[in-house]
Amino acid sequence: MSVGHVARALEEAGIATVVIAVKSFEARMKMMSLPRVLLTSQLLGRPMGGPYDNEKQSKILTAAIQLLETSKRNGTIQMEF
Repeated sequence: MSVGHVARALEEAGIATVVIAVKSFEARMKMMSLPRVLLTSQLLGRPMGGPYDNEKQSKILTAAIQLLETSKRNGTIQMEF
């Protein structure tokens, strides 16, 4: 939940954020009313993928940046594929 507090504080300061989380936290992310959330199908504790999986990590990071650029409303939750 501290990630949500930090994201909201940054947003209030005018800094846009994207929280990257695993799909199992979807309900919790919705309850926290975060501006932008990217959900991944990765393992718990590894929302960006496994160690040294540069290809997967790059794909997830690119999806997060695209979400940041294209999100039109607050509370956007998107699933990374």
